[in-house]
Amino acid sequence: MLATLRSYFTSIQAPPSPTDITPVSVNWFPNRRCNYECSFCFHTSKNTFILPLDQAKEGLRSLVDAGMRKLNISGGEPFLNPEYIGEVFKFCKTELNLESTSVVNNGSKVTEKWLDKYGEYLDIMAISCDTFEIETDLAHGRAEKGKPTHINRVFEVVRWCKERGIKVKLNSVITKYNHQEDMNESISQLAPFRWKVFQVLLLEGENNGSDNGALRDARELLITKEQFQLFLERHKEQKCLVPEDNDAMRDSYLNLDEEMRFLDCSAGGKTPGRSVLDVGVQQALQDAGFDNKMFIQRGGIFEWKRVRAVPASLDW
Repeated sequence: MLATLRSYFTSIQAPPSPTDITPVSVNWFPNRRCNYECSFCFHTSKNTFILPLDQAKEGLRSLVDAGMRKLNISGGEPFLNPEYIGEVFKFCKTELNLESTSVVNNGSKVTEKWLDKYGEYLDIMAISCDTFEIETDLAHGRAEKGKPTHINRVFEVVRWCKERGIKVKLNSVITKYNHQEDMNESISQLAPFRWKVFQVLLLEGENNGSDNGALRDARELLITKEQFQLFLERHKEQKCLVPEDNDAMRDSYLNLDEEMRFLDCSAGGKTPGRSVLDVGVQQALQDAGFDNKMFIQRGGIFEWKRVRAVPASLDW
């Protein structure tokens, strides 16, 4: 009897096993191609593979069945495959009744035509914008064929999205080139509901130099924790500000690659595990290196649904 009680109390106090993880919010990188060459990028164009749409839908259905509430698509540049991601969002909303859909992109390939066709299936448009100085953008490599059009494009896409009721988020990577910049005026003009500010991060084999087998080299862009904190202090009045330093970023995301394999970043690289399509969600999650506590602490769950307008006929 005593042994039974001891076993019972041990079991209820034990930390959850990897199979107890619920994939509430998942970041999926369906394709690695990009039209920019940002020097700090840590998901680089190592291949051009993209999963057939029917297989992608199968994997997404499995994730929703396992508890996924929010899907974020990133890249690469997702809008190099506009119809593909549009059909994914449509499927998630109309077939899976997914709570929230989001896309992180550089804004350069978004069109009003796409927004008119698929915008109703999108909750959040997250646009990467690290600076409001053209010279800094070019130094980072955030340009297509060297053309300094990115900043104006950000303002244009933000306006399009707000006109259609899509929530706007901005993502900024802080490096040695922009950590002293004052972005308050431009952020206030754009008025995103969230402004994610990341300290530039190195990942093995992605952005730590060709001598380490990487396509990018962000080593010269690194800043100290103190420099990052000074940037945050300068922008502390922005209510939309959501900062993430290297420690918060590394293990607190469920990242799914182009083959629907969770990426384990806990050792400083990005090690792919087994595919959701091959072993199922719970087995695949064992390979994720995911820190659920850190996910909660960094504010991984927030108000991520857009507010739908009430039809005039129902507005009593």
